[in-house]
Amino acid sequence: MAAPLTRAKTKEAPIGASFFINKDSLVLALASPQAPNKQPVLYGGQAIIEGVMIRGQSRAALAVRRPDGIIVRRSIPLEGWANSSLRNIALVRGVLVLLETLLVGMKSLTISANEATADEDPEQDQQLSGLAMATLLTVSLLLGIVIFFLIPVLVSRFFEINGANNFVANLVEGGIRLGLFIGYVWVIGKMDDIKRVFGYHGAEHMVVHAHEAKEPLTVESVRRFPPAHPRCGTSFLMTVVLVSIIMFMLFPRDPMWFLIASRIVLVPVIAGISYEFIRYAGTHQNNIWIRLFNSPNILLQDLTTRQPDEGMMEVAITAIEYAIAMDEDRAVPSDDATELSSEPFVPVETTGASSLEYDDEVPPGV
Repeated sequence: MAAPLTRAKTKEAPIGASFFINKDSLVLALASPQAPNKQPVLYGGQAIIEGVMIRGQSRAALAVRRPDGIIVRRSIPLEGWANSSLRNIALVRGVLVLLETLLVGMKSLTISANEATADEDPEQDQQLSGLAMATLLTVSLLLGIVIFFLIPVLVSRFFEINGANNFVANLVEGGIRLGLFIGYVWVIGKMDDIKRVFGYHGAEHMVVHAHEAKEPLTVESVRRFPPAHPRCGTSFLMTVVLVSIIMFMLFPRDPMWFLIASRIVLVPVIAGISYEFIRYAGTHQNNIWIRLFNSPNILLQDLTTRQPDEGMMEVAITAIEYAIAMDEDRAVPSDDATELSSEPFVPVETTGASSLEYDDEVPPGV
């Protein structure tokens, strides 16, 4: 283990920043398993407070560095309703992934915030209640709809009243939405705590790259890979913005109630379409047209990732190794309390399959 890192005490991110962190949490951020005997599992996850979460087949694996430099690990069971047969239905699965990513992402952030500032017994973690989790999830979704959907509508309506036709008004609306999104990412990226989160974001991408390239999961190997990844949740959000511009062009802007209602009702449809594109792009990375269309998404990751230090890479390696070990029944999950990463894995003694099984798919974010 590297020497403990010197850093300022971690603070809770403001609600707006937490909403963005959940981009791998708003989509945050997560991998989707492959059915056994079909294709290898595609791992992915999200950056959390002083740590990384990697989504496995039945659980999410967390690794967090405490203030004393020690890395701890924890697991979170995935939601059964999000991994039912509905997950095999195109468009529907994108909405399920979005909701599950937000929920698991918030749980991960809560645990990591406790561990990153813990100086005493980890048993004293304070977990969010089901009601509090539902409230945070609702507030996050409402904030996203108001900021990125309704505000652009109201501003574009001003141009429409002053003579702009529907085409121009829709372009203005889309341009404002795109500007708000990029501006939001840029502004929160200036916060010191978020800069560290973006460093862990880069580390998470790099370990996923190394695993997919079948390279050893060591710092020396991982550091050779780029901090950007085509399945990143940032790519999903950018795709949502671009798809919304095209989608809204197909609908009338009058009357006003229909204009506003369409922007809200179509959010799940836009999310579903965007997910399907990211899913396809993730398995066709060598297609020149996919690479061309996906290039703005990769460029945007210059704002949401940082080159991680060695300690961040160690944490990310711990997380993905734990996820893989649980999927292979080489490690008993630790759902109720954190454990030291230095402790050896305890194999699962049962012989039954421990992973959820459903159709293979590519995650919206890693």
